[in-house]
Amino acid sequence: MSSAGAATQARENEPPESFGPSSAGARSLSPGDRFFRRLTQGFAILVLLSVVGILVTLLSGSWPALKTFGLGFLASKEWNPVTGQFGALAPLYGTVITSVIALLVGVPVSFGIALVITELAPRWLKRPIGVAVELLAAIPSIIYGMWGLFVFAPVFAAHLQPWLTEHVGSWPILGLLFEGPPMGIGMLTAGLILAIMIIPFMAAVMRDVFETVPASLRESAYALGCTTWEVVWRVILPYTRVGVIGGIMLGLGRALGETMAVTFVIGNAHDIHLSLFMAGNTISSTLANEFTEAVTPLYTSSLLALGLVLFVLTLIVLVAARLLLMKMRAREGERT
Repeated sequence: MSSAGAATQARENEPPESFGPSSAGARSLSPGDRFFRRLTQGFAILVLLSVVGILVTLLSGSWPALKTFGLGFLASKEWNPVTGQFGALAPLYGTVITSVIALLVGVPVSFGIALVITELAPRWLKRPIGVAVELLAAIPSIIYGMWGLFVFAPVFAAHLQPWLTEHVGSWPILGLLFEGPPMGIGMLTAGLILAIMIIPFMAAVMRDVFETVPASLRESAYALGCTTWEVVWRVILPYTRVGVIGGIMLGLGRALGETMAVTFVIGNAHDIHLSLFMAGNTISSTLANEFTEAVTPLYTSSLLALGLVLFVLTLIVLVAARLLLMKMRAREGERT
């Protein structure tokens, strides 16, 4: 082959010119495209600046408390504005426990709702269930709190708590979680109300990601003789696991930061009890109840330190979720 023919063949084998944001492509953009590109970049930078601004505000506001109490602020459950002694352990404990209860109850229910809407319900029933889920997500949190205090808590105290104490309270270890008088309000009630609140968000996200699975994958699995559960476990979940975990993290984020609904039903007591029937508090409910009553600089700084603890806790949860996804992808690469 001649040199001219070889050059022609090489040019034919070259990949087509990229349409991505290369330097040459950026120079050839129209003024409108350049403006849109700069505008969207500004929005992204604004998000980062907002996060940094929040962090700086919390750090500067909480510095007097952190300087006074040090790491003991996280290990102390004492909260006494009169003596000026403050600790984050009790609200941190309440935040974690109520969020765990909400996830333990909410994740299976949300998964079931999304599965029914996308795989099991007849066509005429899918839309009403979907609309009901979206309506539940739109209800303000204070409505959930009022319903929990005036409707759910009395029923819970009259029927469910005595049943749990009678049937589970005598168990060796698990029974310790269900001891105490049936007051209706408490840690378990707050966790259940949080579960009801986050179910619509997680169910809506799971439904949307389940619907992104190509119909050909479902039909191929059914054609091979798979049952509905096998299709869900071997086809739908592997295809949508990133979206499912994202929906769970969305629900967990709301559970960690929920304020008014928890304030109504948790009892607002600065104490730590093993029994889930007892009153407690969370970081958000403490901030809602006491921020207007903070009359000393140390008191205000301690409340801001609680906000910093909640910020860091949320960041840890997000980082853990991201690491989990990376590990799952790495395992999938090893299997392939």
